[in-house]
Amino acid sequence: MPDTRAGAIGESDVPRTHRIAAVAGMWLVLGGAVAAQDYPTQPVRFVVPYAAGGGTDAMARYFSKGLERRFGQPFVVENRPGSGTTIGANFVAKSAPDGQTILLGTSSTFAIAVSLYKKLPYNPVTDFAPVALVAAAPFVLIVHPSMPVHSVADLVRYLKANPGFNYASGGVGSQHHVNAELFRTMAGLDIKNVSYRGGGPAVQDVVAGHVKMMFADVGGSAHELIRDGRLRALAVTTSRRVDTMPDIPTMHEAGISGYEANAWIAIVAPARTPAAIVAKLNGAFNDILSADDTKAHFSRLGWQPLNTTPQQLGDHIKSEIVRWGKVMQAAGAEGVE
Repeated sequence: MPDTRAGAIGESDVPRTHRIAAVAGMWLVLGGAVAAQDYPTQPVRFVVPYAAGGGTDAMARYFSKGLERRFGQPFVVENRPGSGTTIGANFVAKSAPDGQTILLGTSSTFAIAVSLYKKLPYNPVTDFAPVALVAAAPFVLIVHPSMPVHSVADLVRYLKANPGFNYASGGVGSQHHVNAELFRTMAGLDIKNVSYRGGGPAVQDVVAGHVKMMFADVGGSAHELIRDGRLRALAVTTSRRVDTMPDIPTMHEAGISGYEANAWIAIVAPARTPAAIVAKLNGAFNDILSADDTKAHFSRLGWQPLNTTPQQLGDHIKSEIVRWGKVMQAAGAEGVE
């Protein structure tokens, strides 16, 4: 018997197109949940937008072993370097949203590239489904031992007395570059960027004394060079001291109040990947990151494991785009075509 109450709406009152859309939406949700139960049913492409042999590649290969143990399918690391990580990122952004292709990217991929490239081929916010923010990678402010400075305060005084001083970086828009530009703006300095084709060559030129200052990766070759006395460490860039360098103060402790800057590593999938698959991946990454052996492994390499939700990663990407956009604008960095 039809409902004759005032305000009651019968099925015939709802436009047919709305009913079709509602049913389609319901089946999309149910289909995603069913797909997640069996996911993955075949090997997963695990794209790294950097060359093989680097820190991000090593991290992806570490994760791939843990993911394979959990899911019973290979997670095949596929290196797609080039154009400041945009080639690999764009490949994943344009891939099918079925969870069979995921990306390990960095702060350069998701935040800095927005300000660096005039025509970025992907949108870091709308073209990806956030999965997990997995690690923070600290940097360390280093100088050549011939420099007459033994603290950040010494360095600031020296740089103000010597305007136009050069610092090394792994290229415009690299984390080395933006860390130094943040230091420049916060300390009121006049320093100039000398770009190299990556952090490794830049560190080697600091060792050689050709350029005498840099923000270097803690997990790279700088750590051993500091230990051997071939470089001098003044401060780390994170909000707390780094386990592998417990005697080195943070930039904040060293007098640059509120300074914090580190590369971060995140996992994403193509936009519209079913939420159930994203949740399954997020749980797997967080389980791996919570394991004692992972914490020990990351500590040895200077990485700080994180444990987040997809929503937290999405919010982080948005805030980091704004933050580093301001730094790049202050640096006067023009977008690359």
